[in-house]
Amino acid sequence: MTSLRPLGTSGLDVFPLALGGNVFGWTADRSATFAVLDAYAAAGGNFVDTADAYSAWLEGHRGGESETLIGQWLTARGNRSDIVVATKGGSHPDYQGLSATTIKAAAEASLKRLNTDHIDLYYTHFDDPSVPVEEIVTALDGLVRAGKIRAVGASNLTPERLQESLDFADREGLTRYTVLQPQYNLVSRDTYEGPLQDTAARAGIAAVPYFGLAAGFLTGKYRPGATVDSVRSGTAAAHLDTERGQRVLAALDTVAGDRGTDLAAVALAWLASRPTVTAPLASARTTEQLPALLAMADLDLTGEDLTLLTEASA
Repeated sequence: MTSLRPLGTSGLDVFPLALGGNVFGWTADRSATFAVLDAYAAAGGNFVDTADAYSAWLEGHRGGESETLIGQWLTARGNRSDIVVATKGGSHPDYQGLSATTIKAAAEASLKRLNTDHIDLYYTHFDDPSVPVEEIVTALDGLVRAGKIRAVGASNLTPERLQESLDFADREGLTRYTVLQPQYNLVSRDTYEGPLQDTAARAGIAAVPYFGLAAGFLTGKYRPGATVDSVRSGTAAAHLDTERGQRVLAALDTVAGDRGTDLAAVALAWLASRPTVTAPLASARTTEQLPALLAMADLDLTGEDLTLLTEASA
């Protein structure tokens, strides 16, 4: 069985692939959600990621649908202690922003939907520049001290605000961010590599990148002339029109062919090899999509493979 990895200094040990819950309650109904979670857990997976806003964008939804389904699954399977549950706050329609009051109310609402007494990893989903980092960090620390969350992370945060938050937490002896969730993949490296990654590395922060497969583009199913039935097809297919996208696909084809595996596994394994990255994030709306993702956990890319991919994606 695949070994778990320490998630930075969070005290959490996780499977090298985080399972994204953004599709649960959206393109995956209750039955499909349970099937995907069952298959992931059966393969040794223990790191499930969601957010309180999933799937508020869908007509008739209010947000929290994904958390609710995950909570129902945890209760039905009786495996809460085996699963590292990560969720995010600050974007639910009823709990917008990161004021101390909102953070506390959003976390309590997530706990209720997840049907649990604690959240293993709680992220601020998007930064709220209108709120001082001192207020955000203090509110998160209060939740940790109350036993409501075990570790805190940030998603979509600038290097400057991240460093300010770390400095304040260290100065006051409060809980600091230990995990970062940036957008990062073979065709989108600029948003993380550079000052943000450097800040994370200096602070010993672990990265759990989202859009690890670039909305599905890095699975290889998007090709000239191909039609893909996906709600993300427009976003993913846009990479076909770029020179970088074409170079990356060619490199993935080469490495996947040499290794006898799927392009998705190669793309995620490359991501897992990058500095600070502990576990890339990917989602599956059907059990048939899972094996290609899970294969990354046992895929050892050679130095030559990594160089080919890194240069193609430069």
